[in-house]
Amino acid sequence: MIHIEVTEGPDTRPLASKIEPVYAEVYAEPPYHEGPDDVAGFLEWYDASVGQQRVRVVTAYENDELVGFALGYPLRPGTSWWTRLLDSLPPDFDTTETGTRTLALIELAVRKPWRRQGIGRRLHDAFLDVPDAERATLTVRPEPEAAPARDAYRKWGWRKISRKQPQADGPIYDLMVKDLV
Repeated sequence: MIHIEVTEGPDTRPLASKIEPVYAEVYAEPPYHEGPDDVAGFLEWYDASVGQQRVRVVTAYENDELVGFALGYPLRPGTSWWTRLLDSLPPDFDTTETGTRTLALIELAVRKPWRRQGIGRRLHDAFLDVPDAERATLTVRPEPEAAPARDAYRKWGWRKISRKQPQADGPIYDLMVKDLV
């Protein structure tokens, strides 16, 4: 039986050691092909984010085994999230952030043996269950190997509004949003 837990703020720090092996396993797969350096970079980002953001982590367990997680945070005023876009945003799209308006879903990962069982959807829905949030945003890779993730997001009500390249030498992502109100 799968159970879901939601953790926020500084209480998320101890989860890093549980998330690390799941992150390494899932993101070693195509299209990511991440290795030990990438995992170390993720852990550095995670540690810094816990200290600076109101991080929200949703975990899925079968018995005591972590089988998936979702994590992210509300976008703060002055965020750079809506920059480094390769396409113009829709003309009526407002990028003003309040600290509660938009939730950024940074990672959603489910280990392979537990996929296609609705766990990703449960993680997703629990992550987005925040009363003050008006919308959510995420980035997803455009490669064919990421099609199942993109298709799931579309089915769950997300829409692509642009493409984004967060780092000049990094990959390009589809930028998606979902209205929550």
